[in-house]
Amino acid sequence: MAETTSLSPIDRLLAIMRQLRNPDGGCEWDLAQDFSTIAPYTIEEAYEVADAIAGGDPAAICDELGDLLLQVVFHSQIATDDGLFTFDDVAAAISDKMERRHPHIFGDTKAHDVRMQWEQIKAAERAADGPQGALAGVALSLPALLRAQKLQARAVRVGFDWPDAQGPRDKIAEELAEVADADSDAARHEEVGDLLFAVVNYARKLGVDAEGALRDANLKFARRFAAMEDRAGGSLAGLSLDAQEAHWQAVKASERS
Repeated sequence: MAETTSLSPIDRLLAIMRQLRNPDGGCEWDLAQDFSTIAPYTIEEAYEVADAIAGGDPAAICDELGDLLLQVVFHSQIATDDGLFTFDDVAAAISDKMERRHPHIFGDTKAHDVRMQWEQIKAAERAADGPQGALAGVALSLPALLRAQKLQARAVRVGFDWPDAQGPRDKIAEELAEVADADSDAARHEEVGDLLFAVVNYARKLGVDAEGALRDANLKFARRFAAMEDRAGGSLAGLSLDAQEAHWQAVKASERS
């Protein structure tokens, strides 16, 4: 393959991917991939971008965004090879969409409520695709907690919502009782799902992003657990539950101080 460094960065990346997928001298692994086999990597790279952002390291964010961009280029090359669409088609489609959804910036329309205008335009786009229910288009591949938030937000648009936070709070108590009464693994599976869904609904009514709250709770637990291990000399294995609890409380106290 000819040297690519004289090309613009995006053209260089596109050229690299074309060669990786070239049956004549390309990469065997890259040639064997399709949309479905690459999709898990695309999701993983999106999460790694989020992790880099949470870490606050600009160099890491830049690196991970590059990995995510590669996923778009990879999918686009697969589509090109199959005669479906090209990277330029992808870029043109999102450019058209962004201009269409921002008429107050790229057109003559003035918006008093930009968010409402955005939702109205999206609703019109969905309507143009034919009759659809209020929950249509919420991706199945989203993390379950995030998908629950989006499903509930869609339901709210048609007025299906509690008047205040007391409703979902009472629902949590109801679902807890149903978990306790479940008499089989299948029933417990179903009732715990209902309980989690109710907790997400309660968080929404409180104005809390459940996905972000749980992400932060995960980080906090991991940080505290690592501190417990340090206090215990590297491992909690073999310690009694009381001893482990003492380390946990000590770590919490040290954070507060």
